[in-house]
Amino acid sequence: MKKKSSKKITAKDLFLISWRKLWIIVVTGFFSIMLHNAIYGLFNVEEAFFFIIVVFAIPIYFLIMVVYSIIYKLMKKK
Repeated sequence: MKKKSSKKITAKDLFLISWRKLWIIVVTGFFSIMLHNAIYGLFNVEEAFFFIIVVFAIPIYFLIMVVYSIIYKLMKKK
């Protein structure tokens, strides 16, 4: 029988900036824009989900990551 991993996800795992997370943000934004435009082009329906991801969710997440990383680095120095 396999043992289940009991590793808990922490704020440090989610909000500390890394190159991998930045690339995930860029790729997610690109695909959200493409899906938004594709849905509109194919079905002539103004779709909001992918638009909201690009305009609101990704920038807010990026700002939270920047602020968290700055605070984390400042607290680590002390």
